[in-house]
Amino acid sequence: MGMPSGTELLIIFGIIVLMFGAKKIPDLAKGIGKGIKNFKAEMKETDEVTEVASEAPKKVESTEEVAARQAPKTTTTQA
Repeated sequence: MGMPSGTELLIIFGIIVLMFGAKKIPDLAKGIGKGIKNFKAEMKETDEVTEVASEAPKKVESTEEVAARQAPKTTTTQA
């Protein structure tokens, strides 16, 4: 199943004209274009935020800090 031929495209376009009317098609195309433009802008913004976050330096903890936090607390129990 490949790309539709010229005749198939004309039939699809004719059905769209019948469904929406000739006056609504430019508004529909304009809305789709704005949606695509907004989507691309958001994707670009998300990529920029990701790049900035990955370039931020990371804090390196010393082994004593990690060991002090992970060491279990000892408790005394009386029998």
